[in-house]
Amino acid sequence: MKYWLTTREAKECDNVKQRQIFTAFFRAGMLGYGGGLSAIPLMHREVVTIYKWMDDEEFSDVLALANTLPGPINTKLSGYIGYRVGGIRGMLNALIATVIPTVILMILLLTVLNAYKDKPWVQGMAKGVLPVAGVMIGVLAWDFVKIAKVSMGWVPTIILTIISLIVMQLLGIHPAFLIVALIMTALMSKDKESKGQRQVGGS
Repeated sequence: MKYWLTTREAKECDNVKQRQIFTAFFRAGMLGYGGGLSAIPLMHREVVTIYKWMDDEEFSDVLALANTLPGPINTKLSGYIGYRVGGIRGMLNALIATVIPTVILMILLLTVLNAYKDKPWVQGMAKGVLPVAGVMIGVLAWDFVKIAKVSMGWVPTIILTIISLIVMQLLGIHPAFLIVALIMTALMSKDKESKGQRQVGGS
């Protein structure tokens, strides 16, 4: 009897977790107007602030890695975080919550908006979303800068920020190449540090 209760409680706990996964990514997907980037601050709020599945540093690491891989950023983030929190079922749950509701809403809204696309209120609605999305992305970017400042200090953070702006905006290089280069640099530095420690220990 005790085992049956324990199994039932574990199943109920998993069901609660799956509901939380669906709710988190449903809200982030449905309120992320303006494209995939605008949903990232909302996803950050759900994952880090509300449900505390990750901390800021973990989320920024996952976001950086997701940017190096092909495909929409929303589905990559939701799929990985869903899997991490709730396994295969959580991954499928998060992907469904991210994709299906917005697809249905898009079909319904576009059916209506296409009939009124030349109306000023429709054009104003579309343009009005962009500044709000820009502010949300800016706030999240500043949070990541503060995290980098804690781990590296202001000078390296500012230097890397300037280099990133030059590489991506002026040179037009995809951020994936920059992220891969930084990861490789960090790995090589760590390898050299480990070899140095072994040599010191051996002597």
